[in-house]
Amino acid sequence: MSSSENKQMGWAIALHGGAGDIPLSLPPERRQPREEALRHCLQIGVEALKAKLPPLDVVERVVRELENIPQFNAGKGSVLTSKGSVEMEASIMDGTTMNCGAVSGLTTVVNAISLARLVMEKTPHIYLAFDGAEEFARQQGVEIVDSSHFITAENIERLKHAKEANRVQIDYTQPVQNDTKKETTIANGDSQIGTVGCVAVDGNGNLAAATSTGGLVNKMVGRIGDTPVIGAGTYADARCAVSATGKGEAIIRGTVARDVAALIEFKGLTLEEAAACVVHERTPKGTVGLIAVSAKGEVAMPFNTTGMFRACATEDGYSEIAIWPAAKIE
Repeated sequence: MSSSENKQMGWAIALHGGAGDIPLSLPPERRQPREEALRHCLQIGVEALKAKLPPLDVVERVVRELENIPQFNAGKGSVLTSKGSVEMEASIMDGTTMNCGAVSGLTTVVNAISLARLVMEKTPHIYLAFDGAEEFARQQGVEIVDSSHFITAENIERLKHAKEANRVQIDYTQPVQNDTKKETTIANGDSQIGTVGCVAVDGNGNLAAATSTGGLVNKMVGRIGDTPVIGAGTYADARCAVSATGKGEAIIRGTVARDVAALIEFKGLTLEEAAACVVHERTPKGTVGLIAVSAKGEVAMPFNTTGMFRACATEDGYSEIAIWPAAKIE
């Protein structure tokens, strides 16, 4: 590899709001708030990088903001379990030190991603869940609210549709129609959506990744997805940072986030090549999307689903906000 290929290209950031069966006919009232949210959160991240904040701070800040936006399935917008409750999960990882923290089964914590960082920094552990994580949150004095804060009318309606169809489904799944043929088509093609995430690299090549989600609509109480699993939904090392989204079980089986880094480390692939290989060759179609940045400042945002809410920006002035393939919004 030549020295020019190794050249640091500056800071870069990417974020996502889920990948899946997002219909091209998505109504403007559902599409536009998410586009605006991506634009808003991208700006927060860009300003933080320009202010020379560490990438770990940048990704936490962006994901906190995504968690506070009810249009996404994390934090305030978290979908509901089969019992009508929320169980949120998140993880964060610093590529320089490879320190990481994860939480799941949260019901009262406003920002799961910040609790994941506290697990990383304030405990000898990596992963806390359910009652133990909630108790740790209270000890740390993070913002907690009654669990009803997270239960939105839209998610109550989503759960109702999922129960009527007798299925576990992922955010953005279209409502089941009365027409039998239509119902079969939709039921067999559950939208693989649900997570928010951010990856960032600074001008010195330091990397970080963060991911947060409410999980699956109508999921069993106690189900844990890929988001808090280091190496599956989130990973960062000295080479790249990755945040995945989609069908958690497929992402866990494929160790998707770590696989991108491994292909770079052991096969010498570029970030774009590694990310494309994992998404298009190593995971089933319709199950996964990811965002990734490299230590050199490259960005990749591949997905094998219909679409992925995504945004990125680089120090050289490039920025992109998009949902579907070849459908850049700006």
